[in-house]
Amino acid sequence: MQKRYLTGLLVAFVVLDWALTFWHNYHLPLDGDLASIVLPSPWYTRVLHDPFGWDVLTQNAVYGATNRFFAHATMGLYWKTVPRLLHLVADPISSLYLASALFATATQAGLTLVLAGYVGLASAAAGGRRHFWLAAALLGPLFQTAGHLYDQMAVTDHAITYTFFYAWPLLLVLVLFWPFFRAACRRQPLRLPLLNCVALVGLMVVIAFNGPLAGAAVAIVLLGIGVRWLWGLLRPGQRAAWLSGQALGLLTILGLLVLYSLYIGRNNNENVHTLSLGELYQLLPIGLAKILVMQLGLPLLLLLVLANSQLVRRLAPATPGRAWVLRLLAWGAGAAAVYLLLLPLGGYRTYRPFLLRYDTFLPVTLVLFFAYGFSSYYLLLHLRGTVRGAYVVVLALFVGYFVSADLVLQMPYNNGCERWALDQLARAPEREVQLSADCLVMSWGIMTNTEQSERNAAMLYYWGVTPEKKLFFQK
Repeated sequence: MQKRYLTGLLVAFVVLDWALTFWHNYHLPLDGDLASIVLPSPWYTRVLHDPFGWDVLTQNAVYGATNRFFAHATMGLYWKTVPRLLHLVADPISSLYLASALFATATQAGLTLVLAGYVGLASAAAGGRRHFWLAAALLGPLFQTAGHLYDQMAVTDHAITYTFFYAWPLLLVLVLFWPFFRAACRRQPLRLPLLNCVALVGLMVVIAFNGPLAGAAVAIVLLGIGVRWLWGLLRPGQRAAWLSGQALGLLTILGLLVLYSLYIGRNNNENVHTLSLGELYQLLPIGLAKILVMQLGLPLLLLLVLANSQLVRRLAPATPGRAWVLRLLAWGAGAAAVYLLLLPLGGYRTYRPFLLRYDTFLPVTLVLFFAYGFSSYYLLLHLRGTVRGAYVVVLALFVGYFVSADLVLQMPYNNGCERWALDQLARAPEREVQLSADCLVMSWGIMTNTEQSERNAAMLYYWGVTPEKKLFFQK
């Protein structure tokens, strides 16, 4: 009965965290890339007609988003269907913010649940019990959407387009590797039914053509698996049992898809190469230092992970499970380091002057989330006596800090002004409307002439926000 009561409290805690996240997301404005991708603009039409980059391969063509077909297609499909479906329960303007909040919150919830599942699998492999909702409750508060830690360690983005292009593909990557990780934790050869293999290959295609971030994350995991496989060849007694012929075949397909995607991605004309590779590598340590000192969140998280590793090493029972925990933490640290070292190869963006920002840092952030969740969970199960009591207090303070950091009920950055502008646009009798320059309307800056609003006007008419296509300008 006591265990059931505890589980109920943990579930309530996690669900309340998601409810607050939804509230935050519902009050965010729409970003300036949304209409260009959903309609789409001429800039992005070619990738939708050439999803696998054959023109790059055969003609050396250069165009926008060469290896991002599924990111564009997913976003287009979602935003062309869901807001209009939501007209059943909300007015056209509210349905836009409702659609945005639903997707962002569902992505965060999915990442929380999948990471909790990974923690449970790893814990079982280390000889511990699996308490799914305890793992989810440890992880949930780390996701920041509104507080002062957002700019340092956000997972879902204030701009919904970036959530589709960054957090969502990484959720798919975690789903893809789930059966492989489960087999590794159980130390059993991977043996999946044919239908599951076909589904996995389909998911591989979707991930490979979802942009460079997911592809880079996959490539680094495959590199680690390759090293482990070679080690098993050199030392037959230490072969990884889960690396069956089926596992190697599937991972080879995945590797070929990702390599091809990264190859055609070189012809994406959105890539900027104004700096040399040497200059980009000089920016990397500056960017890393800046993101680490920006706020207290990441340093605290990193410090706890390091402290956990020492507690596991010094205080946990000397069992194969302890060795598994330390080995998994070491693999995570190695993967994060390799990702950071490869990051300059991805080119340069002016809005990321030092390469690293919360979005490009996201794979490392998720590795830290898992490392913290897994090591903390393991210590809660294996520490004893007063040490365990002291650790519970420290962990409660840690979780409390992240809860309080994101406990924002009134969003300082919100869509109130944009809502007002959309309402003015919808009510105006003219077909060309002047709006206040104080409110951005699905854009990164004010629109000083009606031609600039062409796509946004068409999108708003499609969604039913305006009864006809209404161009607008701002001053």
